[in-house]
Amino acid sequence: MQVIVSLIIGGLVGSLAGRIMHSKGGMVRNIILGLLGGTFGGWLGSLVGINATGWVASILLGIAGSCLLIYLMRLIRK
Repeated sequence: MQVIVSLIIGGLVGSLAGRIMHSKGGMVRNIILGLLGGTFGGWLGSLVGINATGWVASILLGIAGSCLLIYLMRLIRK
């Protein structure tokens, strides 16, 4: 059950980040981006002292991490 919830939240986070950053990608890419972005955002948040407690904070950190991943991917591709 937790895996399904993680995939749904990852898809939503990835989709929101894609819209914010005007990125093109399909549902699978958005799910992967959301899951990686959530992990990346949580890791970066813990480095600067931001601990996500609750759904809203986790989603916000996931969106921030996903947006940062999109930005970094764009820099690498150039």
